[in-house]
Amino acid sequence: MKTLILPFALLAGTLQAGAMAEEVIPLISPPAPETQQPLPELQKARSCPSLQSAVQANLGAETRVWSVTVLNSDGDVLSDINGSIARIPASNQKLISTAYALDRLGPDFRLKTRLIQRSDGSMELNGEGDPDLGIAGLQRFALAALRQGGSLGATSAPVNLMVREEPRRNWWPSDWHPADRGYAYGAPITRLALTSNAVGGAVSDPYNRLQRLFQKEVQRRGGAVSIQQAKPRTMAEISEMGDRDDMVVLHEETSAPMHSLLSLANTESHNFTAEVLMRQAADLWDVKAASRATERWMWEQGLPIQGLRVADGSGLSRNNWVTSQTIAALLMRMDQHPYAPYYQASMAIAGRRGTLRNLYRGTPIDGRFRGKTGTIRGVRSISGILQTSDGPRYVSMISNGSVRPNTVIGQILRSVLKFSPCPSFDAPVRPRGVLG
Repeated sequence: MKTLILPFALLAGTLQAGAMAEEVIPLISPPAPETQQPLPELQKARSCPSLQSAVQANLGAETRVWSVTVLNSDGDVLSDINGSIARIPASNQKLISTAYALDRLGPDFRLKTRLIQRSDGSMELNGEGDPDLGIAGLQRFALAALRQGGSLGATSAPVNLMVREEPRRNWWPSDWHPADRGYAYGAPITRLALTSNAVGGAVSDPYNRLQRLFQKEVQRRGGAVSIQQAKPRTMAEISEMGDRDDMVVLHEETSAPMHSLLSLANTESHNFTAEVLMRQAADLWDVKAASRATERWMWEQGLPIQGLRVADGSGLSRNNWVTSQTIAALLMRMDQHPYAPYYQASMAIAGRRGTLRNLYRGTPIDGRFRGKTGTIRGVRSISGILQTSDGPRYVSMISNGSVRPNTVIGQILRSVLKFSPCPSFDAPVRPRGVLG
């Protein structure tokens, strides 16, 4: 079972649905206020012995293949089993890339695709990876180019269009398995991605597809166009172009706002969107450079990052490594963030929405757990925020090799609810395989 296949027909609806989550979120929000309040640190000496014993029993003979961490809002490590052992997280990786993007870009950020005319009359098409850019948008770009270029009629000179796109070597992270690249969930990551580069399966050559469809649309309208590929501009360069006298923006298409893109990445686990968000946050479309920038951001947040290795933004790579302690601490840190409501609203809800919609219905967990699932072969993960009578619990569970992951996950979530509040905060319990 792979991370997720999201048909393009669902993209527009999902983007809208993400903005219409349970919380009413303002479309315009102020900048994140600066704060001098220190972030809570992990308090490893304060555990919950009853919960620790229950989680150990839930894992049973599978303890060695699991990492589990449970924190409260004070940073108390209520339970931890192998929490400092880095494992492959699958799509729990998206919790990192979306947190990074939200912090760096803000909830109202929108991805832009622009048609620009230069002083010599030539035009260029720039994009930032809008996952919802479709054929209708392409048609509007073609019409804008024809109107400005005057290329209507058989005797008119063709419009000269420069398409700024990533080279093929950047379309996929190099460690994505070749078999995954043919599916929609493994579509190439490009700046100008019609329908997220997926039509049933992945589009193998998105630049060629864009070129062909653009030329066809121009011809349908009686014009002509000459298209060449060029090196893309950085996000900063694109932003500066609007202020230049020799550059005119002829037409612009914008994505849904950031908080809707976050929902697409986390609630529906859309790989393409998560990859684009990480690259845009770093303003680096080389995935290795963007991954290093993400790791630096995690360090800057004061998180425990031992064993952390970021290889992509979606979790499809098996070279991602992270501990349950890191993920749980990230959830706690983002719950203290000025944009915390947006981050929480981006997650699936047990029994209600997204990849958790069919799980835990009719149980005490129904509606109480917001989180992110992750599944690739041999890997099952789930991390999120469980609301209890004693406040939030930040829970991260990652298994690499479990034979009954869904059963174990449900049992642990029930144990966390049962022992909240903890009966006591006595001396820390340190069974085998836990914090040393």
